[in-house]
Amino acid sequence: MAEEKRIVLAAEPDHSGDIEITPEVLAVVLGIAAQQVDGVYAMRGSLANNISSLLGKDSHGQGVKLTTRDDGKLSADIYVYLDYGVSVPKVALALQKSLREQMLFMTDLQLAEVNVHVDGLVPEKAAKKQDPADLFRDTDEDTEAPAEPEAQHD
Repeated sequence: MAEEKRIVLAAEPDHSGDIEITPEVLAVVLGIAAQQVDGVYAMRGSLANNISSLLGKDSHGQGVKLTTRDDGKLSADIYVYLDYGVSVPKVALALQKSLREQMLFMTDLQLAEVNVHVDGLVPEKAAKKQDPADLFRDTDEDTEAPAEPEAQHD
């Protein structure tokens, strides 16, 4: 993530002590905020993150890379999968705005830049319920039209 081990937040005027935060915590803040933006399907994760998710452990910092620029300001790279059919520029702008606001609100740190990397689009899948008793039923039977009632003659 960031080159520095800890980031010192702005000290109060009475200077009662330093407040430090790790880059991993900042990545979690950004990851959670990104997942709450409409149109974001998921964050990109590593193989280890994907295995952790299967085991029920969410890694909210996945898909976030923080770096400290030469001028000392923070830069964030966000790697996301979006829902198919959304306006990519609108979602990217919403991500940038939301992440900047959330970081400022929670830590008083300003992000110099938020770079959004769209790694893919995920199509909506129609939820198809399958009756366990009919797992091996011939699919042609599903498409047959119901028999019409016979006409009665007087």
